[in-house]
Formats: sequence, C-alpha cells, structure tokens
Amino acid sequence: MSRKLLLGAVSVLGLASAASAEVPSVAADIPPVHSLVSIVMGDLGTPDLLVQPGASPHGYSLRPSEAAALNRADAVFWIGESLEPWLAGSIEALADNAHVIELVETDGTTELEFREGATFEAHSHDHGEDDHHDHDHEDAHDHDHEEHDHDEHDHDEHAHDDHDHDEHAHEGHDHHGHDPHAWLDPENARVWLDVIASELSELDPENAATYSANAEAGKTNLENLIGEISAQLDPVRGANFVVFHDAYQYFENRFDFPARGSITLGDASDPSPARIEEIQHKVAELGVSCAFAEPQFNPDLVATVFRGTDAQTGIMDPLGTDLEPGADLYPQLLRNLASSLTDCLG
Repeated sequence: MSRKLLLGAVSVLGLASAASAEVPSVAADIPPVHSLVSIVMGDLGTPDLLVQPGASPHGYSLRPSEAAALNRADAVFWIGESLEPWLAGSIEALADNAHVIELVETDGTTELEFREGATFEAHSHDHGEDDHHDHDHEDAHDHDHEEHDHDEHDHDEHAHDDHDHDEHAHEGHDHHGHDPHAWLDPENARVWLDVIASELSELDPENAATYSANAEAGKTNLENLIGEISAQLDPVRGANFVVFHDAYQYFENRFDFPARGSITLGDASDPSPARIEEIQHKVAELGVSCAFAEPQFNPDLVATVFRGTDAQTGIMDPLGTDLEPGADLYPQLLRNLASSLTDCLG
C-alpha cells in the first residue's frame, strides 16, 4: 500500500474513532432499565449492565468489570436508592463525574405507596380500586401486624446463602414510603424513555435526533403493548390470585388486575405447620385460583404450602431473569407477566 493510501486509511479510522468516542458511555442498573436505555441508544452504542440477570437488586456486590463500567460511565440510569441502597455509595465513589439519573424521582413517574402488610386479609374485603394503592396499609396494618411479624421471625431463624439473604433483606426492610418496583408500569417506562433520550442528547447533541426518534418509536411500541396485554388479560379478568412477593402492584394497577394478596414468605424459610394450615385455609376461603412464586423460590416449598388446595401454582418474574439483556427484554418481560397470569388462571 502506498504511503498516501496508508495515511488516508489511518485518517478515516481516526475519524471513525472520534465519532464513536462522542457516544456516551452509559451504565444501567437492572435488566429492565438496561433494556430501556438500549432502546434509546439503538445502533449508536450498548449500555453496560451493573446487576446481572438472576441477581437480586436489593443487595449485590459489583464485580470488577461492573465497577469499571460504573467508573467510566458518562451517564448512569438506575431505579433509585429505595430499590438499591447499596448502589448509592458505589455511584458516589466511582461515578462522581457522571450524569446520574434516579428514574423513580423523575417528573411524570407514577409512584405507589407500599402496601403495608399486604397479606391475604389486606385484599379480602370488597374495597374499590383505590384500596390497592396508597391506603391499603391503613385498613390492614393492625390485623396483619402479628402475622407479618411472625413471617419475619421465621426468616431470621434460618440460614441463608447470599441470594437468599438478599431476598430476606427485601422482605424485612422498612416498607414505608414508595414501592420501588415502578418499572412494571409501562407508562412509567414511556416517561423514562424521554428522560433517557434527553440526558443522552445533552451529552451527545450530534445524535440527539436519533435518541429522540428511538424514544418515540419505543413509546409507540409500548402504547400498543399496553393495549395488547389488556386484551390478553380480559378473558381471566376478575380471577383470584396471590403472589409470594408483593412486587407487582404497578402492573396490577396499570391493567386493573389486582392480586388478592401476598404471602410474604421468604424463599428459604420453612413455614410452621400452623402457618401452612393458615395459608391453605385462606386460599380456600378466598377461592384463589393461582399462586405465583418467582424463579428463586424453592418449588418444593411452593408445592408444600399449596398441597391439598385447588390453587394452581405458577411463576412470575419481575426482572426478566431468563431473558437476554437488550432492547427486547422489557416488552418481553411484560408479555411474560401477562402470559403467566393467563396460563395459570385460564
């Protein structure tokens, strides 16, 4: 190759490298948020994922590669300290010069209060839809307090591995304030797509039009998905179900499909025979058709709790544990929640 052609090739490579360097380095906390950022970035780049699939966001230790991703990030998108208190210190120490966006604190985000003591009794009355929101705990706290304390005591008596400890930490933390599982409302996701596009456009104005267009396309797709899921749920609407982990009220609220309650039973605990009998009695009393665990729950424990009842058991996954990280994960996560409901309740 001639010297002139070689210099030309080097020059072209240098321009390409410079153009690539203008795209911000981005980190996202959990797979659903990573998916939304991926939608906005499109072909321009790929965000780094901080909390790997299958890990609990309630307690996690960053790997060296994840800490490095956080350190080089120009922007960090995370749900917030209410979900990941452990991550706040890492962001402060490693990403002090980055744009840090706590999504649940952004304008336009719908936040719901924790359903304090959201056990069977909290949902067994004929309340209106609003009772599944901000004041559930006011109606249910007194008569659920003793049972809730009993569950937490059961948790404390058993050894946990790291994953179980994370889940226990979630079950046992102070449930005052806002429920952080806000990504399960697709309208929040639509708001966040705009937030992500705006932040990336500020860092990378040359690609602002692309970020904006990608966000608009993503919002349209989610709007269509809301209609699709609502229609899918119509045939089983009104059926009674319970969950082990009260993480789904944003999805329930958006699609007007409330659970009858949550069992708040840690995945590592061995419930007493009296506790199992109590749950089985409530399942029969309320006519519960289906009970949903999550991927980390011991299937033998689920079978034991519901043995002798008419309730079917299913799996609901709020994080997309088995899905490939990327732009398609978030819409598929919502589809999977809807399919879990229709498959079990149908």
